[in-house]
Amino acid sequence: MRRSHRRFPLAASALTVAVVAALVAPVTSFAAASGDAVGTRAVPGRPAWATGANLVRAAAPDERVDLALVLGFRDPAGVTALAAAVSDPGSAQYGKYLTPAQFIARFSEPAATATKVAAWLRGEGLSVGQIPANRLYVPASGSVAAVERAFGTRLNYYRQGRGVVRAPASSPEVPAAIAADVRGVMGLARTTERPLGVPSAPPPRAFVVGRPCSAYWGQQVATNKPEAYGHHVPWAVCGYGPAQLEGAYGVDRLVRSGIDGSGQTVAVIDAYHAITETEDLKIYSHRHGLPDPHLVQRNVPPAPGSQGRKRGWYGEEALDLDAVHSMAPGADLVFEGAKDSTTLSLLDRMEDVVDNHVATIVSNSWGGVGEADPDRAAEEAVFQQAAVEGIGFYFSSGDCGDELDPQGLCGGLGKRRTDYPPSSPNVTAVGGTSLGVGSSNQYLFETGWGTGYAHLSHGTSWKPTPPGDYFYGSGGGTSRIFAEPSYQKGVVPESLSDYWGHGSENRVVPDISADADPSTGLLVGETQTFPHHVVKYGEYRIGGTSVSCPLVAGMMADVQQAVGHDLGFVNPLLYSVAGSDGYHDVVDPAHTMAMARSDWNNDVDASEGRSISLRTMNFTGTLHTTPGYDDVTGLGSPNLPNLIARLTS
Repeated sequence: MRRSHRRFPLAASALTVAVVAALVAPVTSFAAASGDAVGTRAVPGRPAWATGANLVRAAAPDERVDLALVLGFRDPAGVTALAAAVSDPGSAQYGKYLTPAQFIARFSEPAATATKVAAWLRGEGLSVGQIPANRLYVPASGSVAAVERAFGTRLNYYRQGRGVVRAPASSPEVPAAIAADVRGVMGLARTTERPLGVPSAPPPRAFVVGRPCSAYWGQQVATNKPEAYGHHVPWAVCGYGPAQLEGAYGVDRLVRSGIDGSGQTVAVIDAYHAITETEDLKIYSHRHGLPDPHLVQRNVPPAPGSQGRKRGWYGEEALDLDAVHSMAPGADLVFEGAKDSTTLSLLDRMEDVVDNHVATIVSNSWGGVGEADPDRAAEEAVFQQAAVEGIGFYFSSGDCGDELDPQGLCGGLGKRRTDYPPSSPNVTAVGGTSLGVGSSNQYLFETGWGTGYAHLSHGTSWKPTPPGDYFYGSGGGTSRIFAEPSYQKGVVPESLSDYWGHGSENRVVPDISADADPSTGLLVGETQTFPHHVVKYGEYRIGGTSVSCPLVAGMMADVQQAVGHDLGFVNPLLYSVAGSDGYHDVVDPAHTMAMARSDWNNDVDASEGRSISLRTMNFTGTLHTTPGYDDVTGLGSPNLPNLIARLTS
């Protein structure tokens, strides 16, 4: 998903300066205005990037604000300790999970606290929403004007990375009477998440894979195009089907032995929901020899807004469900569609999973850019509750590599960063590879996913000189905000954990990987709109860590069936067999690898010509594939039969 820039003149008149000063300055708090002697207390809710230097404009007074007052949990240190103990295979408490009811009774704030906070919100003229069962937060909504009065701040729009987002100009304030109960305010900073499926020409506008393309790796070679790296390169694959990916990762052998994810439930969380996704998944299954899926939808009615934005998530939803079902054809599926793409709305769906124990594996193919998420305290609380209940959250590691994005082609920050939520030490971050599958569905090779792009110039040469420009790749690197978790110690090289040179080790991303390169991507299917308003089902190739994450989530359903119990937060277990034959260790190839790719100029057919490009593989910037753990592919990709053998030995 691309982010837009807003440009402004560097010189400002005296009037402009006065307006900016007014926008940045907080309003008088409601307590001070009313002469309340008790006063107010500032609470977290203003991100560090909301400064005058990044200011764009004030939020409109009648704009709707969805927010939540975060109450947190009682005994947060106890939650942290228990989450670690039940997830550590070396602990006596390993696997002794709590039910949601047990967790809520032990750790949630009293109902009276939530009632008191809700009463204050209503007294400020805000509408209070449904409080989640764990009482982690109290949701509310109202106009910008009402919110500014209630919290004693101004809401403005600021430049953040390559986008413009809303945030408060100063820390929000709440009455001293409830300040001890409120850990922060979510939603004043209106952060949104982006789906991580690429290319960025999403359905329902039709997308058809350009020809020529290869049915398997190396089937067709671009002999009539310029050489690269001393030889003619193969054409990109048309899109791997379920059987090819099952063969590459050893899932086919497991399925033949009865290990297909049966008895397991995998949830997929996305924004919005396509009305055709259930029927599309059935068609996809029939076309590719998969059993009929068992899919349950737990959707929130979509919020009013851009149809284009909603449809931009539909391809994400299709690929997530197709990928999980391909790797775990016997598993039950639950789709959790949020009302929109804001962090608060997606958190609502995560809450539904943990408070109702909807699934034990949760796939999330979305995320933010960088780690400047002002709402992560609430998200971390949900991830820890999930671990205590034996639920594992899996997140795509990102699609812009180290986020330096030198040519600005993948929407990065322009500075080296990891992305959140995958940088959380309480989730499994899934990175990406470029995968070669042979004519018999056998595993040939994997490189780190990082793509150099050059186009065919006048039919005679590749421009820029290969590898060309950085296009996109597997997210990874070293967190700036999270310390190194215990499960990474002794496995992750110190050169990575201490990358920032502070003398203390930090969390490194990703944990595990699978195929994500859009040019070696998954063939997915959904209802699309073709030229002349023809609406029909179609299939196309897609990639991104949006693909690798649900692939791994599906494979972990197979693992859970095989080991015979829920694995919950699986990172400590995965790292306990680091360096074993349970993983394909992804390293630099012996020689530079590349492929030619053909794309229709109008996305659907040859009527308006095609564009030919060279895609150089393993072009990963400041991230590197190395023997053992690395910051492109983590522990490597699953060799699933061997991984199960290592985990059960």
